[in-house]
Amino acid sequence: MQKNISKTLHNFLIISLGNLIYTVAVAFFILPNNLITGGTTGLALFGQYMFHIPITAFVYVFNIAMFLLGAWVLGKAFALTTILSTFEYPFFLSILQLLANRVGPLTDDMMLATLFAGAGIGIGLGLVIQAGASTGGMDIPPLVIEKKLGFPVSVSLYLFDFCILILQIFISDREQVLYGILLVVLYTVILDRLLINGKRQIQLKIISPEYQQINKKIQTDLDRGTTLLSIEGGYTGRPTYAVLTVVSPRELFKLQELIRATDPNAFITINEVREVRGRGFSLQKEYH
Repeated sequence: MQKNISKTLHNFLIISLGNLIYTVAVAFFILPNNLITGGTTGLALFGQYMFHIPITAFVYVFNIAMFLLGAWVLGKAFALTTILSTFEYPFFLSILQLLANRVGPLTDDMMLATLFAGAGIGIGLGLVIQAGASTGGMDIPPLVIEKKLGFPVSVSLYLFDFCILILQIFISDREQVLYGILLVVLYTVILDRLLINGKRQIQLKIISPEYQQINKKIQTDLDRGTTLLSIEGGYTGRPTYAVLTVVSPRELFKLQELIRATDPNAFITINEVREVRGRGFSLQKEYH
């Protein structure tokens, strides 16, 4: 029980740190330099220009609406991992905007601001996802689309960000648009590197005396398929089984925790696979 509480608190701290880093990038680099970007912040910038809606108010309302959508479609487990980010980001943004107004821009160099903003957003999003949570906001519609239509999350995210950038083209000059495209590309690349994301998936081969428990937990806790491979220990010469499974980058960290909780000494190999076809990937996943 104490171990679970400690792990939960650790994840909450990581989620909070990720949201804080994300917000610093927005408050100190994007907003003071009038950079355009994707995601909820990009929509908020468009809403501020077109309808004079304060950015923080827009983010609060939009995040809550997306949270309710996610909770309805994706379930209570998703809601629990998302509720912290849903309220933390706009809260941090309201405070850091006031601080940024007093301190002033950290740099007037657009390229430097773009680089720091892209790095901050990429790292912040990566930390939140590594903690097994969602950043809320525009992170939710792609997850809903994936569940309902089987469309890959990464592709949906790129399409949404592209559309949000298109909206801001009408309120920005050409140079701002170019910097905005560079910003989105930069944080996407950093996030992909952190999570080994994109079309690639993660293949794990797990060798452990507790292979039966690990095999069952992967199927029940992650709702992922497994294959038992008959192997023989090179040193002991004893026949046993290895568990082979493929998961999405978002599930990798949860799976590692699951394995460690069952057998801290399990031998694990992790490989990237370029493409996966079958149930849960190219075919609609069956939720249990």
